[in-house]
Amino acid sequence: MGYDTNNIRNVVLLGHPGSGKTTLAECMLFEAGSLSRRGSSTAGNTVSDYTNLEKERGNSVFSALLHASWKDSKINIIDTPGYDDFVGEVISSLKVADTGVMLLNARSGVEVGSELIWEYIESFKTPALFAINHLDHEKADYDNTLEQAIARFGNKVIPVQYPLNPGRDFNTIVDALRMTLYVFPKDGGKPTKEAIPPAEMDRAMELHNALVEAAAENDEGLMEKFFEAGTLTEQELATGLRIAIANQELFPVFCCAAEHNMGSGRIMGFINDVCPSPADRPAAALEDGGELACSASGDTTIFIYKTISEPRVGNVSYFKVFSGVLTAGDELQNASTGQTERFTQLFLANGKERTNTTEVRAGDLGVTLKLKDSHSNQTLNAKGHKRSIEPMHFPESRIRVALEPPGKAEMEKLMKALHIIEEEDPTLHVEQSPALKQTLVHGQGQLHLDLIRYRIEELNGIHMNFIRPRISYRETVTGTTDTSYRHKKQSGGSGQFAEIHLRIEPYHEGMPEPEGLNVRKKETEELPWGGTLSFYWCIVGGSIDAKYANAIKKGILQRMEEGPLTGSPCQDIRVSVYDGKMHAVDSNDTAFMIAARMAIRDAFKNASPQVLEPIYDLEVLCDADVMGDIMGDLQTRRAMISGMDSDGHYQKIIAKVPQSEMYQYSSTLRSLSQGRAKFTRRFAEYNPLPFDIQEKLMAGYEEEEIEA
Repeated sequence: MGYDTNNIRNVVLLGHPGSGKTTLAECMLFEAGSLSRRGSSTAGNTVSDYTNLEKERGNSVFSALLHASWKDSKINIIDTPGYDDFVGEVISSLKVADTGVMLLNARSGVEVGSELIWEYIESFKTPALFAINHLDHEKADYDNTLEQAIARFGNKVIPVQYPLNPGRDFNTIVDALRMTLYVFPKDGGKPTKEAIPPAEMDRAMELHNALVEAAAENDEGLMEKFFEAGTLTEQELATGLRIAIANQELFPVFCCAAEHNMGSGRIMGFINDVCPSPADRPAAALEDGGELACSASGDTTIFIYKTISEPRVGNVSYFKVFSGVLTAGDELQNASTGQTERFTQLFLANGKERTNTTEVRAGDLGVTLKLKDSHSNQTLNAKGHKRSIEPMHFPESRIRVALEPPGKAEMEKLMKALHIIEEEDPTLHVEQSPALKQTLVHGQGQLHLDLIRYRIEELNGIHMNFIRPRISYRETVTGTTDTSYRHKKQSGGSGQFAEIHLRIEPYHEGMPEPEGLNVRKKETEELPWGGTLSFYWCIVGGSIDAKYANAIKKGILQRMEEGPLTGSPCQDIRVSVYDGKMHAVDSNDTAFMIAARMAIRDAFKNASPQVLEPIYDLEVLCDADVMGDIMGDLQTRRAMISGMDSDGHYQKIIAKVPQSEMYQYSSTLRSLSQGRAKFTRRFAEYNPLPFDIQEKLMAGYEEEEIEA
């Protein structure tokens, strides 16, 4: 039988790489009796880092679902990777977690990975607690780490514990909530409880009172009792703290040394006793604006938050039951596709180990296999319901590369493998670009793409190279010119004849009608690649039948799709066809399409042509001490810096940068800032390309045309 919703705790372990998430997860399972012996990342035998890739690297790349029983509760634990390149794993985990445990490294303080993750904690409004780890390291500095945490995350960060002797000999924690001293044996494990030394009593009482006040502030009844008695009972304190944590009014701080299993049991106990259950959390937001309360008595609704593909197994789906009870054999309907799925098997997961279960109740996390047509970010319901949980929203890609095309057979296998990974990883996007004639791979950073390549080569045996992607330039004109073109072809039987006279000029909304021309018909067409074609039919006297107007326009669009300067799409031009000739026998649609294509080619080059390049809005958040280096690098990339500002403790640089100068920027920024900077970018506009670069591009295109 499944656990009651009130007795479930869904916890996600978060933090910068090296903060000790996986090691703490091992301790939590060990303390709960789920493991008889703790593994280690260096030995490659932890429960959560179970893939060959993670064992080789010695750190987490994927999120892993674990669980343990504690008292009468089930605690689900999701161990996540720390690198920002794998932010999709963090977002999907936070989507289904009810509490975040943020690990801080006592020897390094608050690191950039933790700061980046905190934004998602705030976005999801996830209750959270901090665990300051590595207190047994010789350079551990608890006070500095706590000070940084308060400075970065606010005054709601309040310590529950502090270490008495951080460093190599660490073994003692003062617990200000229980007013107890925990002394651990040399090899860790269960501590003895002792009285707090008199010398520490003032500090401990000060922290205890801060916790009591935080608990009382969130409940009027508790506040009255606090004023009357000056304190709260242990039960009242737990009630108040639960409310404060659930409302993000309190972020308690704990101490641990996960390597030696010191402090994890107390964290597990606090999660069980104080942290919110799924029933305590606000109702889940639905896509239509409604809400869904987490209750086992409701009709069944589940949300798939993660999908992986396993050899010889196929798709493995990880889900949260947001309402009702899912029983093995149940059929649910996918709200997105209408497809009915049968859940023949249900599992509880501890890393790669899965145990069968007959049901998964509201609030719990489970696993199933071989769903036919249901994927990550989709909702499935009991028949008769079509509600959709608000989907996860992932950040836009920050890096893109092109695939060096292998042979045809290899390319087919490569694309199949990439699409399998794309299904698992919503932050990866594979794009077939007709305009660039390249297959593009969009990701979160160089490490992200390097590991994609590793998986393709090691697991699928397909060699893959990334190359610099082409740039999606645009072409237009800045001047006006008239031109004519005659197409004549005679090769026995019916020939081809068409002659057209046209004017080409730059187009902008609200411009005056063309001078000296008698406009008979005009069409304005928004182009699939952006921009506009304004097409004017100005034929007077029947020199060309109006029936050929569509063929001429089609020929113009064909030429605009692959412009004459660099082969890039053309935009924002007005073409006025005002004269020409036709032949009673030899004129046809094909002849006029060809004539239009050639006329546009000639006219374009005589109308002050301009190549436009894509410009991106860039925001960089960094520490003040690396701001100068980052701005210097941006200036070498033809960036126009438009502003500087502060954003919390970050400095913000706002700039416009050509897309062509952003190649491998992720790696450069990481190097310049020692990983303590981040950036976002989004397309802004097309701007004229500098003349010297335009000439070089045009010359290169002409060479390619000659060689072809």
